[in-house]
Amino acid sequence: MSTHPSPIHVVGGGLAGSEAAWQIANRGVPVVLHEMRGVRKTDAHQTDSLAELVCSNSFRSDDSTSNAVGVLHAEMRMAGSLIMAAADANQVPAGGALAVDREGFAKAVTKRIAEHPLITVIREEITALPPEEWDNVVVSTGPLTAPDLAESIRAATGADSLSFFDAIAPIVHRDTINMDIAWHQSRYDKVGPGGTGKDYINCPMTREQYEAFVAALIAGEKTEFKQWEHVPYFDGCLPIEIMAERGPETLRHGPMKPMGLTNAHNPAVKAYAVVQLRQDNALGTLFNMVGFQTKLKYGAQTEIFRMIPGLENAEFARLGGLHRNTYINSPVLLDASLMLKSRKGLRFAGQITGCEGYVESASIGLLAGRFAAADRLDEALSAPPATTAFGALLGHITGGHLARDEEPGKRSFQPMNINFGLFPEPEPGSVATTSEGKRLRGKEKTIAKRKAIAARALAHCRDWLAEGRSAA
Repeated sequence: MSTHPSPIHVVGGGLAGSEAAWQIANRGVPVVLHEMRGVRKTDAHQTDSLAELVCSNSFRSDDSTSNAVGVLHAEMRMAGSLIMAAADANQVPAGGALAVDREGFAKAVTKRIAEHPLITVIREEITALPPEEWDNVVVSTGPLTAPDLAESIRAATGADSLSFFDAIAPIVHRDTINMDIAWHQSRYDKVGPGGTGKDYINCPMTREQYEAFVAALIAGEKTEFKQWEHVPYFDGCLPIEIMAERGPETLRHGPMKPMGLTNAHNPAVKAYAVVQLRQDNALGTLFNMVGFQTKLKYGAQTEIFRMIPGLENAEFARLGGLHRNTYINSPVLLDASLMLKSRKGLRFAGQITGCEGYVESASIGLLAGRFAAADRLDEALSAPPATTAFGALLGHITGGHLARDEEPGKRSFQPMNINFGLFPEPEPGSVATTSEGKRLRGKEKTIAKRKAIAARALAHCRDWLAEGRSAA
């Protein structure tokens, strides 16, 4: 007679699903991993391998001392990540980044999953939310979730719970905005719900600056939709460059209108146009550029948006885009353990939860797997601290955004990569001066702050993992 507990079902064998299955099985709990490829192809995948990388082969920076992605890499390695082990074993030269041989990487993941005695892989398409008898499930079907399953999710969670198209404006780190040029003010000093009348950061433009900016938008290199995306333009989320092409004054009477704003640094001079940024997360560390969704290529975005006075040295937590992306309104639908609030035992993981990036997707799979295994074993598992990369990303997904009356529901929650803007600020005074007592300013202060956040994250992650082992 088997001494193992009942199996946990994982739907989707991408990075998140593979990682979730691995974490569950390594806790001694059997897993049934359901993967559609092998029975039905997607528009983007080329093989039937698990954890196939469909875009870049880069996992981005591996610097765990001052880069948020590198911190997440380090935390995943501490947690025994299959995805990181396969990436490390199939690394190719890429400077400070972790890049992989994509075929070797996917084969390594597939082989280790297949060889694990507690994991059973079933090649089949799951066309609806799993039946109730599957009492412990992780759904990790990614941004290309098959239409039938996506419709089942939408029907179960509500008409406004699922997004199929992602129209995203760039998001800027607050501490890289030049407040000697920009100023805080809401249009007409309006005090909205929870507001102060100074809820936006405003960047002014002269006529000459505006005209040069519009010309650069029109000339900037754009990305094209993939053939299978079929992403429509909606009047409410037109790319900024499309608006610019409709006429030189379009933006000045749209998202860049200067009305109702007075430059606090020079009240006597009326700006010809104004770019507004609005607080994007509860911590107040990130601000999004209002109305600036775009199909400009990333290099063009960085160059053109730094033409905006006040953003000349801006660092971007994420750049803009408009593409197909199936994701749920996680802050409303999921609890802190990634479980659907309306159905006990059903968790979501990976990009469908509203994270972006390979390691981000895998890390949420890692967490979902650990939470699911703890439930099956009747063990208590606390959420990772908000000061860790795990906790910062989980916090964004399950409640770190700001809800707005004028932008209800899914539009107030956008997918995001891990970045230092999702972490709590370091303790006051911890990075104010050097060891010699010299006061830090500018880039030196930013680097010191990020190093402090990274060191704190790794220390707190070690403690959290140790607590989990002792509880088990």
